[in-house]
Amino acid sequence: MADDLSAPLGLGPAKRQWWRRLPFGLVGGGVLGLVGVVLGVWLAFVRDPGGGEPTAVVKIDRSKTGVPRNDVGVAEAAKPANGDGADIGMAPGLSEAKPSGGLEAVPKRVPEAVEGQPLSTAPIQRVSEKSRWGVLPKVAPDGSRPFDVYARPVPRRPQATPRVVLIVGGLGISQTTTQEALRVLPPDVTLAFAPYGSSLDRWMQKARNDGHEILLQLPMEPFDYPDNDPGPQTLLAAGTPEANTEKLMTLLGRLTNYVGVINYMGAKFTADDRALGPVVKEIAGRGLMYVDDGSSSRSTGETVAKGVRAPFAHGDVVIDAVATDEQIRAKLAQLEQVARSRGMAIGTASALPITLRAVESWAKALEARGLALVPVSAVAKAE
Repeated sequence: MADDLSAPLGLGPAKRQWWRRLPFGLVGGGVLGLVGVVLGVWLAFVRDPGGGEPTAVVKIDRSKTGVPRNDVGVAEAAKPANGDGADIGMAPGLSEAKPSGGLEAVPKRVPEAVEGQPLSTAPIQRVSEKSRWGVLPKVAPDGSRPFDVYARPVPRRPQATPRVVLIVGGLGISQTTTQEALRVLPPDVTLAFAPYGSSLDRWMQKARNDGHEILLQLPMEPFDYPDNDPGPQTLLAAGTPEANTEKLMTLLGRLTNYVGVINYMGAKFTADDRALGPVVKEIAGRGLMYVDDGSSSRSTGETVAKGVRAPFAHGDVVIDAVATDEQIRAKLAQLEQVARSRGMAIGTASALPITLRAVESWAKALEARGLALVPVSAVAKAE
């Protein structure tokens, strides 16, 4: 039987009611006891030069995560790195964030990162704003967007070179799975983080230091909800625009330095343009791209994104819908065929151990087969 490490939250099939299993009392009591001991030792022996500085604490209900206590990290506040960030919580001139309502004019994409230079690992002030939900992305006064600022640069290649995008999701919850994915996946693989982990800042910084472009996964309602439950803050087709926007803001505030968002599940939600429309409009208004994972043929994502001028990408092949080595390798070969015939193809996958092993060996020889692995921002459709 699969466990939380072999079947993490990702782009593949989800466990039913996976986040209701842990005994809250036992886990919570143990964690509180451990925190008390560590705090006592800290206060007794360590002088904290940063004492009194603002901190952010996110409550994670371990009774709903389905993650073993030993596999849940400690939430950490993002710190400026490489000279490109700012302490958003202390930055002057940042006001309470409000839903953006979309952009009136969207500039053409101008990538800002320089090839060979480290990617940012802290929120960049001009495309960030403080809010009651956390630090949210925004469009800068000069028109630059998080989509531009946080994108991974792509080396110049002959125009005829077929381009392949691979998005691996379900990261940030299981420390074991996330660490393994970062160890084996090449930098041009785009990583999608679930919004439920307690150490998302730490994993984001590691991913960006390794050169990965990242997305944030948004849980969306499937047709068999709530039997098949994507998790807390799921966007619902019957929800009001105000209710879904409130959930969206909560989710967007869980991470920083991402170029866009991608649906997690959501066949029912993405099929309803009246539900999806306000969400994608808000995403576009904050300078992000919207990625449809390609798992539902009824999705209205491309039409909605075009209507609000959001950068958009659509998955062509789900790599591990059938999680066997033979099927995964067959889907990777199919992804290459699509890229050769169309010039570009996007594959989506979950961070399953069997998938990571297959992708690791597949990616090593991709360039020798005449294809280029690129991040998802490099193939976004024109706004």
